[in-house]
Amino acid sequence: MDTITSIFKEKKLKLTPQRIAVYRYLMSTKDHPSAEIVYKALQTDYPTMSLATVYKALKTLVEVQLVQEINVGEGNFRYDGNICVHPHIQCLECNKVEDIDGICITDLNEKVKDYTSFEVLANQVYFYGICMDCKNKKS
Repeated sequence: MDTITSIFKEKKLKLTPQRIAVYRYLMSTKDHPSAEIVYKALQTDYPTMSLATVYKALKTLVEVQLVQEINVGEGNFRYDGNICVHPHIQCLECNKVEDIDGICITDLNEKVKDYTSFEVLANQVYFYGICMDCKNKKS
């Protein structure tokens, strides 16, 4: 909680209860929810919070680099409280997204520089497959 407070103070941004709630929710889950899922999860405790407020809170949290926005090609974004550089994998059947731990890709930006004239600023690595739950359902 100290991190979000100090970052918002440094950036001269208002730290609202809604922003705190969205941040806490993302930090409490290993799932990669969409804005709609975050909204539904917080509705009971914050019945007056709108979906637009959740979108704005997520946008701000991404801008101050407290949350990672990921796009696995579904037409909407998902959010990850884990901001460390790491790849993701998505199930092509149920669309579940998980982190892939144990693979170091922190030096990938440096390696790519040898193959392009671009100034590499960031990367996101996604893998696609079938999760064990979906695989077992087919059997």
